[in-house]
Parts: sequence; structure tokens; C-alpha cells
Amino acid sequence: MKTAKHTVLSILFLFTYIHLFAQYQPKNLTKADLKKAEEWVNRTYNSLSQDQKLGQLFIVALYTNKGENYISNVRSIVEQEQIGGLILMQDDAAREINLVNEFQSKSKVPLMIGMDAEWGLFQRISAAHKFPWAMTLGAIQDKNLITQMAAKIAEDSKRMGINWDFAPVVDVNTNPDNPIIGNRSFGSEVQNVVNSALAYSNGLQDNRILAAIKHFPGHGDTNTDSHLDLPVVAHHIDRLNAVELAPFKTLMDKGIGGVMVAHLYVPALEKEKGIPASISKNIITGLLKEKFGYKGLIITDALNMGAVAQRYKPGELDALAFKAGNDIMLFSEGVKEGKRLIQQAIDKKEITQNRVEESVKKILLTKYYLGLDKYEPRNPENINYHLNNESHTKLVQNLYTNALTLLKDNKKLLPLNCSEVYYYVPLEEAPYQTFADQLNLKTTVIVKKSSEIASIPKNSKVIIGFHKDNSTAYKPYKISDESKKILGELSKNHHVILNVFGSAYALKDIDISNVSTVLVSYENNDDSMTATAKALSGKSKITGRLPVSVNENLKAGMGTDLHMTAENETSKKATK
Repeated sequence: MKTAKHTVLSILFLFTYIHLFAQYQPKNLTKADLKKAEEWVNRTYNSLSQDQKLGQLFIVALYTNKGENYISNVRSIVEQEQIGGLILMQDDAAREINLVNEFQSKSKVPLMIGMDAEWGLFQRISAAHKFPWAMTLGAIQDKNLITQMAAKIAEDSKRMGINWDFAPVVDVNTNPDNPIIGNRSFGSEVQNVVNSALAYSNGLQDNRILAAIKHFPGHGDTNTDSHLDLPVVAHHIDRLNAVELAPFKTLMDKGIGGVMVAHLYVPALEKEKGIPASISKNIITGLLKEKFGYKGLIITDALNMGAVAQRYKPGELDALAFKAGNDIMLFSEGVKEGKRLIQQAIDKKEITQNRVEESVKKILLTKYYLGLDKYEPRNPENINYHLNNESHTKLVQNLYTNALTLLKDNKKLLPLNCSEVYYYVPLEEAPYQTFADQLNLKTTVIVKKSSEIASIPKNSKVIIGFHKDNSTAYKPYKISDESKKILGELSKNHHVILNVFGSAYALKDIDISNVSTVLVSYENNDDSMTATAKALSGKSKITGRLPVSVNENLKAGMGTDLHMTAENETSKKATK
């Protein structure tokens, strides 16, 4: 027979469930669905031992490129510690599928499978197709395109058995020298970050892949890489509320199911010197949970990162993170010790058992939402093709097309005239041949190396391409002095079209006052170069806007539209 106390607790848990459903839920749920979820969560929770309940709080990393001993160790942790999930790292998709199938079969509660897939699964799996970085997406004005992209990432994730994409980044990148966010941010303007991130999150969660906005309380104005050391965000509270915290506060009311907490020291929010946000009770419990009222899953950034791993021991760090208010410790390297220390804190009444119940039931309820109450093994056959095919190419090229940002075209050199001859000078360190080949399909283009520019006839129309290394999001964007010199020389005697295949920040210290036409393509890869060549030739519109403030002359929001040529517009209408 239920006592009054049990009845009150039941009502409180039902109230909690309703709020959690409001935080993240599949669409069109009924009261019956809510009841089933509650029953599954309670039944599963009650079937777990205390050690198994604590296991749900941990996610460990799974690599396929670190050898069999490493994989055997992960297998042992999955089986013995009954952890809550895995984060998939590099690099063999088929092997990862097979291992996830195996580990799921050995878990009493299905594992949450996460991945950092900000620009698609390519971020971890090189055989997958690369989607644009967030900075590129921030230039796109039709945010529905970002939702389409995220839906495709969700499709790829499901194919792999992944159910949590640790994205999108909602850090407002106000620091051009930020070594770790940069291209991963939608830009320097709060509203653009919010609109872009919401479109991304909806594309994931409408397709039952959980999102996680990161890195709370805001990693956009740092000059230290938290993988290496602890960054400090020293702004006063008014600035934090207006910029760093603003996207989180807005998006928390939009049903996003996860928040990832950064390894940052923020003195205005945590008075104890040097305490990272990821283990700060003031920031996680006091601000995120109590003041902001966030009800979704709270997860740490990876606990192997230098910002915290150099300061705390494995296990000790996990226990501190849980005490602070996190539900899940990501990339744990001390599961067994962490469980022991958390239980010790419970025994000492430093943590209540209700706190464990709150987090574990949140985790279980999220797993239920994502369909993990009925796990289905994935088939590794043809996985690389499924992650990289024509459907990806078409979508990605459309995204790059819509991101293209025309900053100026003073002499109306665009679109290119197919009856004229253009000279093309590729500069910087990255490949350019795709761009040259695509341009030659549309008009006559003569490629000139930097050592050959003296042979270009005076008053020619010259396309200069700054082709920056696109191999990672963290490569330097700065343009060499030699390239700046060549740009200056060519601008004196020719009609120059400057095309930046790299970050808009590349223009930060470049004088473009004498350059007639400047176009930013944001990235240097085959999809970007193909999309750019088509747009230059009038095959598609240019509508992008600068997502970041670069310098005093190049402010966020700048850009001008370039319409398709009449011939191409007519052709496009005829094919509809």
C-alpha cells in the first residue's frame, strides 16, 4: 500500500517527467506515451543495482585505431562497470558498428552512443562526407538549409547506431585568435548563433538524434586551447549575460536535450580561483539548473582534456563533476574510481541518493525517447558508401553555394563573361586544381603561378585565389606576406577578383581598398570550389552574409547579393 510520502514522491516524479518531456521529446506524444516512458524508466531503474546505477553516469571513448589491447580494455569497462554510453572516435566505421553491436548486447541497459559530429561524421570518420563548418553555415541566410543538413547528419548517425551528436557549438566567437572555437562557431553575433544553432538542433532532434549545445558558459572569447590548458574568460557579468550566456539562455527554452559544460575558469561566475566551470557547483547547479531552470541532460566536456586532466586525478575528477551537478561524465578515464568516490560521498551525505536517482532517470528517459528501449543492431555492409554518396555531394554543394559572401564588386566584374579571357593566380598552401578545372568549364581561364604574374597583359581580369589548408578546423587563417604583396601588385595594374577559400578572418589585416571584387568561400575543398566556380559564372545566386566582424571595415552582416545570369535563371525555371 502506498504511503502519503510515496504519493508525494510519485507526483514529484511525474512533474519532473512532464518538464523533461518539455525539454526534449519526439513530436506528437500522447499521455499514454508519457505513461509508458515513466513505466519503462521506473522499471529499468528499479532493476539496477547501486553500482549499475552509478555506471549510467559515465561515457568512455572507443577508438578503432589504438590497437586490440585498447579495445579489450573498453570491452572490460563496458561489461564490468555497466557504463551508460560510448563516444565514438577515429576511424573505421564498419569496425565501430561491429563493436557497438557487441557492446550493446552485453549491456543491461542499452548504451547511449555519442560522437562529435559538428560537421558530420567526417569529424571522426575520414571515409564519411564532410559537411561545412559552423562558421560557413553562419553565412547562410536561409536557416532551413542548416536544418536539412542536420537531418542528413541524423540519417548518417542512425546508420551507425549513434544517437547523440555533441553539437551544435553555440559559443559566440568574438575573438579572431581563438585557437579552439573559430570555424566551429556560427559567428560573432548572438542572434545569428541562436538562429543557426536552433536550425541545426531541430534537424537532429526532429529525427530523434539528441543535440547538445556547447560549451557552457561560453568559449568564444578565449585565447587558450582547453585541450592543453585552462582558459580564462574574464568578462564581467553584464557582458557574459549579453554575449557568452545569451545563446544558452535562449536555446534552453527551445527543447534542446543536452548542454555540454566547458573546462573554463570564469571568475565572475565562480569565486574560487582556478575552478573550471565543468566542476563548479555555482555554475552548473546554481546557474544552469536553478537560475536558468534547465531540465535536460548536463554533460561535461571530455575529461581527458589538459585543462582538467593536468589538475585532477581520474576518478577524482569524475566525482567532482558529479557533485557539481553534471549528469554524465564524458570521456571518463576513471570509471571504477569515480563510482567509488561518488558512493563514498553518498555514504558521507555529501551527495544524496536522490541526486543519483535524478540523473539516472534523466539518462534513462532520454534513452527511451531515442528508441533505445528496443535496440536494433546495425549492419556494417556498404557503410562507407552510405556515409558518402551523391546525396551528400548535392546537399553540401548547395550549402557552400548559399554561404558564398560577396563583400564588394565595385567594377561589376561578376558574373564572369564566357566570351572573355581571365587569368587565375592561386596563392597560399592548399590545392586549387578543382577550382581551375571548374572555371575552365564555364569560360577561358589561364592559370599563372606567382612567379609568372609579370607575363599577364596589363588591365587584364585576374582572379586571385587564397587557398588555405582545409584539413582541420584549427589551421591558421593568416595570409602570408608574399601573398599580400602579390595581391597589392596585381591590384595596381589589373581588374582583380579576390576569392578567399578560407576563414573570413583571413582578411583581418589585408588591404582590399584597391581590389574591385572580394568573395569569401570560407573553405577550400572540392565541394566549395565547385560551388564557387558555378556562382562566379552566374549559374547560381550569391546571398551569403559575413558571420563575423573581421575588422573596422568588415563587419558582421556585410554582403551583397549577386543574381544569376538571365540565361541561367530561365534555364533553372524551365527545369522545375
